[in-house]
Parts: sequence; C-alpha cells; structure tokens
Amino acid sequence: MKLYLIRHGLTKGNLERRYIGCRTDEELCEEGIARLRALRLPPVGRVVASPLKRCVQSAQILYPGVKPELVPDFRECDFGDFEGKNYTELSGDPAYQAWIDSNGELPFPGGESRKQFAERCVRAFKRLNLFAGGSDCALVAHGGTLMAIMEACAVPHGEYFDFQTGCAEGFVLEKDGSYTRVLAK
Repeated sequence: MKLYLIRHGLTKGNLERRYIGCRTDEELCEEGIARLRALRLPPVGRVVASPLKRCVQSAQILYPGVKPELVPDFRECDFGDFEGKNYTELSGDPAYQAWIDSNGELPFPGGESRKQFAERCVRAFKRLNLFAGGSDCALVAHGGTLMAIMEACAVPHGEYFDFQTGCAEGFVLEKDGSYTRVLAK
C-alpha cells in the first residue's frame, strides 16, 4: 500500500512568497489549478485533506469522485503576526530576525512554534492509521504539514527542512517509511 502526500496547488500568496498559514483561507490561482491538472497520480481509495480551501480544491482536482475527509489538525501552521506578510515586509522587524536566528525554532509571535505544529500534525496522522486500509491513500495538505509527517516517519530519517516541497509536489510513502518524491512537470 502506498500513501501519496501531496502539497496543495499554487495560490496568490505562494506566488508573492507570503506566510500563508491557517488564518488565511486562500483559493488556488489559475496557475495552481493548471499545474494540478497536469499532475498524473494513480487512483486511490481514500483521500484526507486539510480543511482549508487550497487543499480541498487540490484534492478535488487530483482525485475527482473521491470525497476528501477533512482533518482540522492538518491545517498549516499558525504564523501569528507574520501571517500574510513576506520577507521584504518583515525585513527589519526584530521579532522576525529573532525567529530567523533561531532557525525557525521560536514560536511565531502570536502563533505556534514549529514543535507545537509538528506534534499536532503527527498526532493526527498517527490517529488516522492510513496504512491500515487495503488500498492506496492520498493526503493533500500544506508544505509544513508534509514536512512534519515526513520528519517523523520517513526512512532514511531526515530533518524537517529536508522535506521541503513545491506546490503540487510531494512524496509517495510506503508502510516501511521508504519514500520517493513526486515532482510536478
């Protein structure tokens, strides 16, 4: 059995390189829709997704006819005061510089820490036990959500940032933790 972990399609906020977390329920942009339609994945028997629009839309494009099960704990990180802003807008902000200097370990001001976020995502992932069914499954979520799950489950083990992936890309994860990357064309 295989589990396809796919990051949602491109949004306007992604194009503008903004921190778009759980507070902004952004839809896909036209380019994001086009990239998803070009992605060819095998059919699956079950689809789970973050409840945010960009993930629900992505799941519906990738797996038409399979209603996604929405999992609130797969929402993107709460970026707090950084939500909706990009590097240029945050440049010179002492709180942002402190967060950068911590290698992303400090909590976002007014938001979650990476540790809190990762624990939320991994707890939900383990609770679902997606490898228990008899057919392949897909999880359509956010880049950070996939990074947290892969850091916890992938073999060989990697660090959180080792599992960064672009929009409409992701991983095929096997029950034993081995994986391959899924890259958009």
